[in-house]
Amino acid sequence: MNGSSSSNNNNRENNSGRKKRRKKDDGEEEKTEPKKKGVTEIITSLLVLEEHEKSEDSEEQNREKSLFEENYKKEKDTMLDYYSNVQEYYDSLNENERMKRKRSRASATAAAVSAAGAKVTDSVDAAGATAAACAGGGGGGSGHQRRLWVKDRSQAWWDMCNKPDFPEEEFKKAFRMSKSTFDLICEELNSVVAKEDTMLRAAIPVRQRVAVCIWRLATGEPLRLVSKRFGLGISTCHKLVLEVCSAIRTVLMPKFLQWPDEESLKRIKDEFEAVSGIPNVVGSMYTTHIPIIAPKISVAAYFNKRHTERNQKTSYSITVQGVVDPKGVFTDVCIGWPGSMPDDQVLEKSALFQRANGGLLKGVWIVGSCGYPLMDWVLVPYTQQHLTWTQHAFNEKIGEIQKVAKDAFARLKGRWCCLQKRTEVKLQDLPVVLGACCVLHNICEIRNEDVDPELKFELVDDEMVPEVGLRSVSSMKARDAIAHNLLHHGLAGTAFL
Repeated sequence: MNGSSSSNNNNRENNSGRKKRRKKDDGEEEKTEPKKKGVTEIITSLLVLEEHEKSEDSEEQNREKSLFEENYKKEKDTMLDYYSNVQEYYDSLNENERMKRKRSRASATAAAVSAAGAKVTDSVDAAGATAAACAGGGGGGSGHQRRLWVKDRSQAWWDMCNKPDFPEEEFKKAFRMSKSTFDLICEELNSVVAKEDTMLRAAIPVRQRVAVCIWRLATGEPLRLVSKRFGLGISTCHKLVLEVCSAIRTVLMPKFLQWPDEESLKRIKDEFEAVSGIPNVVGSMYTTHIPIIAPKISVAAYFNKRHTERNQKTSYSITVQGVVDPKGVFTDVCIGWPGSMPDDQVLEKSALFQRANGGLLKGVWIVGSCGYPLMDWVLVPYTQQHLTWTQHAFNEKIGEIQKVAKDAFARLKGRWCCLQKRTEVKLQDLPVVLGACCVLHNICEIRNEDVDPELKFELVDDEMVPEVGLRSVSSMKARDAIAHNLLHHGLAGTAFL
């Protein structure tokens, strides 16, 4: 009994404890629910506020955007109106200027017609006078009256030089040749250089065309000064120089600059042998440099290192290789290779080298400086440091032949001063101009035209010994035999002693 009662008591106590805990948990839940509801309401309020702010920001941005677009449209319309007004203003100015020019031309035409009418003699009929007036006013008549828009330039200097009574010495000083030689050149070029008159203007005479070219080559003056001297436009003078130089190359070069025939070669051999005692010499060879403006392409190829180092100034050049006879007349020229190339490379690029390889120069010599290699047809001095008396004698005699070519090039540059300084001629046109200078030099030399002592030019061209100075063993033996004969047959001088 006691056991069961105690068990019941325990059960009641446990039930009572569970009830108390349940009541306690229910009370805590009731307290927590109001707190959760408060947080939810706060979050909801914040979200509502954020959405409201976003909508307000969006409306503000839309208002600003519409205001900006409206202002932009107004500014755009204003600028368009402004530019339209400016364009109308300038159009009106141009129209006024055009009307002024038109009235000025009409006044000038009327004045010209009046002046022409005043000079008409009583023997001219009314129809002829009307035709002359139309030709003067319209500018398209069949007469040769010049158009009024052509700039009037003075040709007084050339008119004076072109007179028959102009002093011979003054003419030669101006054009580097006598009147007779100048007339010869004009006559030879007449068929190629002459132009026909047009309805717009009279053609420039042949003598004036040739004179412009020769004066430009002789003085090297800028084209603007040539233009003032001859009363022609600058572009006209430039065109005339190129046209006449091209005509000289086409017409005169085949007559005055060609490799000699057999009879002439025999005469050249005899004259060179009389000077030096060396047999079978048919020419003296030299290579010079012509200064140019730095080209736009291949600048390094035209850079002249030796001239730059000597003059302390950056120099660019092209080469001119020439072979001359005993009188200093060119018999072969090679023009236009870049100034960085040494003499032996220029020789290898020349047509002369190709002809020699074809057998044209078999059994004869062309004398060159120490810048050329010794070959079967090229005879050069001894270049080693310690020379024998025989070699000294040979170098002395071969130097006399070499001097002929060097003096010829000095006269070439002295006559045609355009070769002494950088020219305005384009690089692609320069070989034509240089070829014309060589042809004109030959004409002057053949006709015994002396060079004014004031035009004497000192020729300076640095020579480099080629990397391979000996190209033929047989030529070395032949040179030794020539040197031996010069000394032991009494043909060598004694200047080397």
